[in-house]
Amino acid sequence: MSMNTVLLAIGSEDETRLEELAETAASVVDPTGRVVLLHVFDRERYDTIETQLNIDPDSEVTPDDVSHRSRIVTDVAERLERAGVDYEIRGSLGEAADSILEEAEALDTDLVVVGGRNRSATGKALFGSTAQRVLLESDCPVTFVKERSEKRTEAAAPA
Repeated sequence: MSMNTVLLAIGSEDETRLEELAETAASVVDPTGRVVLLHVFDRERYDTIETQLNIDPDSEVTPDDVSHRSRIVTDVAERLERAGVDYEIRGSLGEAADSILEEAEALDTDLVVVGGRNRSATGKALFGSTAQRVLLESDCPVTFVKERSEKRTEAAAPA
């Protein structure tokens, strides 16, 4: 199956798994394809970043512009660049699952890569509600990336 357009959705809660998300997207996209790096902001986070970056709320700055200046987006973009992957950065403001599903449809995405929480008492929180909705409602395949646990990494190291 051709993976020409891979949508890699990231948010502030993905900070601890940026490497895994970037590696996953880079490993599945076609050599001539592209990764669309979508940073989804909720209003509170967006306002915080606008303040941190000294952006005038009345200016014509878009979520795309703010995404380009986000530290976690820059981190993932650098990883994709080192892997030789063509990418573009987009930003979206609103409910995360809606934003991801809308963007995936608009781009006619071949695959969505999304992260989620690792451990939890209930099945719903295992993926987090955003990842769960994307998994259930996406029209294209979804790859779920969970955080690597520190313990497992240590155990895998040579003795």
